[in-house]
Amino acid sequence: MNDACAIAIEDVTRRFGPTVALDRVSMQIRRGAVHAILGENGAGKSTLVKVLSGMTHPDEGTIRVMDADVRFGGPKDAQRAGIATAFQELSQVPDLTVAQNLLLPDEPSRFGIRRGRECLKRAQALLDQFELGDIDPTMPVKELDLSVRQKLEIAYAISRNSSVLLLDEPTSALTSEDVEWLGRRIAECSRQGVTIVLITHRMPEVRAWCSSLSILRNGSCVGTFNASEIPDDDVFRLIMGRTLGSAFPQRLPLPEATAQPRLKVDKLGAGKRLVDVSFELRPGECLGVVALQGMGQLELFKSLFGLERSTAGTIAVDGKPVTIRSPQDAIAAHVGLSLVPEERKTEGLALNLSGRANISLPTLAQFSRWGRIDKKAEAAAVSEALQRVSGNPRALYEPASAFSGGNQQKFVIAKWLLADSRVLLLFDPTRGVDVGAKVEIYRVMHDYLSSGGAILLHSTEVPEVAHLCDRILVMYAGRVVAEMDGRRASVHEITAAMLGGASSHAHAPMAGEYA
Repeated sequence: MNDACAIAIEDVTRRFGPTVALDRVSMQIRRGAVHAILGENGAGKSTLVKVLSGMTHPDEGTIRVMDADVRFGGPKDAQRAGIATAFQELSQVPDLTVAQNLLLPDEPSRFGIRRGRECLKRAQALLDQFELGDIDPTMPVKELDLSVRQKLEIAYAISRNSSVLLLDEPTSALTSEDVEWLGRRIAECSRQGVTIVLITHRMPEVRAWCSSLSILRNGSCVGTFNASEIPDDDVFRLIMGRTLGSAFPQRLPLPEATAQPRLKVDKLGAGKRLVDVSFELRPGECLGVVALQGMGQLELFKSLFGLERSTAGTIAVDGKPVTIRSPQDAIAAHVGLSLVPEERKTEGLALNLSGRANISLPTLAQFSRWGRIDKKAEAAAVSEALQRVSGNPRALYEPASAFSGGNQQKFVIAKWLLADSRVLLLFDPTRGVDVGAKVEIYRVMHDYLSSGGAILLHSTEVPEVAHLCDRILVMYAGRVVAEMDGRRASVHEITAAMLGGASSHAHAPMAGEYA
């Protein structure tokens, strides 16, 4: 690798009134590197991306790109300097087609007249190049799912053939399969010598893709490191000012072995992947589910929430059998099962609605009389729910799309707290949120369990499972193949069990701890 700098930032400061978003930030990014920028919300990451992409100007400091001093007057200057950006807040024109957005501002034309056939041909070639050939180039972008639009945003930025590619939280709206797609794009760009700057909250992405990283905290750069030379605990300590281990709440007492299960699942089957799953979940208990991707865990959560029709088995809540054919059945007062889904932007929220509307949606009938909503009562209830999750109070009147991923996830959780759910089904609840928001979500889970709620948790972050769960179910090929004591199992042991290294008796709870 050529060790010459692609980007050198020296003492860059950016103020917005009394707020110092960037405070004398300095860092160097090597040519050809895949370089991560990490930090909590408000640490200055987005401001740094805007400075590098020409969207805003530094008040002080210098920036060098490929050994040339630059001062951008706007995005076009950054593009001319060889910088392309895929923004988290999509830059597409919603009413234009896929083809038009991919080719802007260079649509083929002749004598000022757009050449539609050539436009479609070039767009289709780009879609095929980026494994997006199943997208109709004539479809208006506004009609596409958010994850598809995010992939188009990334493909557009890569297609500019720039020497530096900025990816601003590119996985925030992507599915797990889409994340693998992005990994292939990053690998291709890296082989071609493109320098990639990745803004992300997810350490697995950093470990999989990045050669180096810089950490921002409170607007300052607190260090730049080779990714292979700094452990996760040190990264989290620098991001938060404390270790991740200290961020997990203190364990609650184990539930009584004689307590009636809040949720009992017996020989449940659903879809093509879930086969003969049984378990009990008691009040105050957090039960973990770990598995490699595609082992039936998603079908388990969907079937419990009525998104996937069960084909066998029974479900009981507080000792009473229940039938769940739809989400409406799941959230009914006598059932009280609520799902925080994997994809909050597409499955958990209506982004164009206010945070208040999203949070009150499942319980709107409580605030309605004769077809009219008592706005005052609704606002009071939502405000209380927001306080419980430390959510931003601006959610009472601003659209959910205006908030960070961490706040959006808090809104999803808050709506189920407002609904007095008996069981929270949390499917990878901290995916794509910053470390500070993770800590708040852990606290909300702890408070919920303290009040007698029960949690079924699946997380791709194994340390979360190790620190939060009382028991752990290991799934493989649609079945539970092992049960582990969550208070004793290490991250290594849990990972080994997922890979087939544990028997069904490994780390079984001690006699008397559970029935």
